[in-house]
Amino acid sequence: MSRIEQLITEIEEYIDSCKPQPFSSTKIIVDKGTLEELLVELRHRTPDEIKKYQKILSNKEAIIADAKAQAESMIAAATEQTQELINEHEIMQQAYKKANEIIERATAQAQGIVDQAAEDANELRASGVDYVENMLKSMDALVSHTIETSGARYNSFIASLNSTAEIIHANLAELHPSEQPEEEAAAAAEEDDTEE
Repeated sequence: MSRIEQLITEIEEYIDSCKPQPFSSTKIIVDKGTLEELLVELRHRTPDEIKKYQKILSNKEAIIADAKAQAESMIAAATEQTQELINEHEIMQQAYKKANEIIERATAQAQGIVDQAAEDANELRASGVDYVENMLKSMDALVSHTIETSGARYNSFIASLNSTAEIIHANLAELHPSEQPEEEAAAAAEEDDTEE
């Protein structure tokens, strides 16, 4: 189990141990300091990969610009080489042919560098998005679980109070069996008339 998963488990256990807020079925009482400590540690444990992905994504333009600069440098070198070949009169035709080949190779290589840089940046972005999505799903599951658990505890607490109230009413009725409320006495009288 990674430290992040362990921290999420600790947060779940802490929330489960919190008392419900009086007269509320959806709120609990938490120690803000404890929860903040757990969240700060979770934030510090965020993998360096995310930071690296964010840095690469933010530098995507710089990567592409660098690739373009390399391409332009290669094209400039090819052009310079072509110019030197053209200046030599006796091999002018060969110079044109070689120069065009060099320019084509340089252009293809430069385009390959630009394409690869864009593909790498997109892959890193997709990986970063997937990781953040998984973290958000984990947090969503944690919050949903906390809501369900708190609701179940509140319903159990209310059921316990209702049961206790029924016992108290029964005990009170047993203390004074002859003092029935008027409605109960009328109902008892109707039953007697029906039986006769």
